[in-house]
Amino acid sequence: MKPRLVEYLECPDCAGDIALDSGRTESIAAGGDGEIMDGELRCKSCKRMFPIRHGVPRLVPAGTDHRSVEVAASFGWEWNHFDEMRPHYHQQFLDWIQPLTAADFHDKLVLDGGCGKGRHAALAAGYGAREVFAIDLGSAVEAAFRNTRHLRAVNVIQGDITRPPIKRCADLAYSVGVLHHLPDPESGFRALLGKVKPGGKIAVWVYGFEGNEWIVKFVDPVRSRVTSRLPRGLLYEAARLPAWLVAGASKGVYAPLGKVAPSLNVKLFYNKYLTYIAQFPVREIHSIVFDQLVTPVTHHLTHDEVAGWFSDARLENVLVARHNDNSWRGSGRLRMAQAAAATSTSADAPPATGRP
Repeated sequence: MKPRLVEYLECPDCAGDIALDSGRTESIAAGGDGEIMDGELRCKSCKRMFPIRHGVPRLVPAGTDHRSVEVAASFGWEWNHFDEMRPHYHQQFLDWIQPLTAADFHDKLVLDGGCGKGRHAALAAGYGAREVFAIDLGSAVEAAFRNTRHLRAVNVIQGDITRPPIKRCADLAYSVGVLHHLPDPESGFRALLGKVKPGGKIAVWVYGFEGNEWIVKFVDPVRSRVTSRLPRGLLYEAARLPAWLVAGASKGVYAPLGKVAPSLNVKLFYNKYLTYIAQFPVREIHSIVFDQLVTPVTHHLTHDEVAGWFSDARLENVLVARHNDNSWRGSGRLRMAQAAAATSTSADAPPATGRP
C-alpha cells in the first residue's frame, strides 16, 4: 500500500476517516515511493481496525452479502490462475468503455470497481491517471497487486464495491464485467456513482439479455446447479475441452469467413462475438469459458434495465450501446449541480497532490 493512499480512504462501515497505525507496520518494501506491506489501519470514528497484508489494505465492510463473498472467491481463484497480462487487453478495454478513450484518464483520479487481476488498472495508469483505486472483494487482489505494484499510480484495495472504502474523489469510475455478478447489480452502479465528483464520468459493461437468450435458457441452469459447485481445480480442467472447441470455431471458421465471405459470416450463430475473440490466445479463451461456468451469480440485463440506471441517476451525455450483439456498454456524466448537492452531505475529497 502506498502511504499516500490513506488520505483517500474512508471506513466502509461508518464513512469515517482512516489513519495508519504506524506502530503496527511491520515492513515497507524498498523502491519507488515504498509499499507498506504489513500493518493496520484504524477508523478515527468507529475505531474499527483494518489489516494491511501482503501490501494490500483490507477494508471489507461488516455484514458483506454472503453471495458476493462466494462470487469473489470464485473469481479470486480464477484470476490467481489466469494472471497473465496480454497486449490485446488495451483495445478490448477501450471497446468496453466506448465512447470514453485513453485521454479521459489523463491526470484523473480513477475508481476501478472490481479490478480482478489488475489488467484495467494497469491500463488506466498507462493512460496517465494520477491515481487508480482498484477495488475487489476477493483474493484477486493478490494477483492485482503482483501485476501493478511497479506502477506508481495504482492502489489495490480489498473491499466491497457496493460500499467502496474511498472518499467521493473520483473523476472517473468504471466497472467492466462485474456488476452483473452482484446480487443486486444496480446497487453496485449506484455505489460507484456515489464516489464520483461533480462533473465526473462513469462507464460500465455488463452481459446483455438480448442475444444471450440461449445462455439464459441452457447454460445458466447448468452453471448455477452444477459447474459453480464443482471444485475449481476440476472445473479448470473440465473447461479445457469447450475452450478448444470455441477456439477452433472462432479461429478456424468465424474469423476466416469474416474476411472472405462476410455476408455468409453474419448469418452464423453468435458471429460477432466469436469473430471478435478469434484474436485471443487459446489460454485466454480457456479463461473466458471458465469464467462463464464458475460463478454462482450471473444476471443478463436488458437494454431498458441498464438505461434505467442512468436515467434514474439523471446523468447527462448518456450512451447505452450494444457490444458484439451480446452485451451492453453504458456511460454518462454526473451533472455539476446535481453532484454538488449530493456531495454536500458527503466527506470532502482529499486535495489533489499531482505527480512530483
